[in-house]
Amino acid sequence: MSDIKTLDRGDKFTHSSVGALHGFEGKQFLKDATGATSCEISFGSLPEGASVPFFHSHKHNEENYIILSGSGKFQVDDVVFDVAEGSVVRVATNCDRNLKCTSAEPMTYICIQAAEGSLGGFTMTDAEITERENRL
Repeated sequence: MSDIKTLDRGDKFTHSSVGALHGFEGKQFLKDATGATSCEISFGSLPEGASVPFFHSHKHNEENYIILSGSGKFQVDDVVFDVAEGSVVRVATNCDRNLKCTSAEPMTYICIQAAEGSLGGFTMTDAEITERENRL
């Protein structure tokens, strides 16, 4: 498992890193490191032939898996389908899920967990263009 490093912190942000994703192993949850209050984000990696060691379900939170590298199989209840780099899978509450790496390279993914049905505003319905000096 990688160690999360806090790189910078301010009143309105936290900048953390799990390090290079190539060679990342295990599972790392970020909520505590970033101080997130709206969702849980985790990085995970499965070596060839490995799967998450258990099925699980959530009562209130949906999960969104983003496959960053490798490929494998994903199971939701009794439905099994292929996933690969670039796949995005949303899994609703109250159903079982698991994934397995079937590629020779590790399958690395991000999982974002948030309360199902809680997305009230998004993109430009929750954003406004602001004026600020660009210091980039």
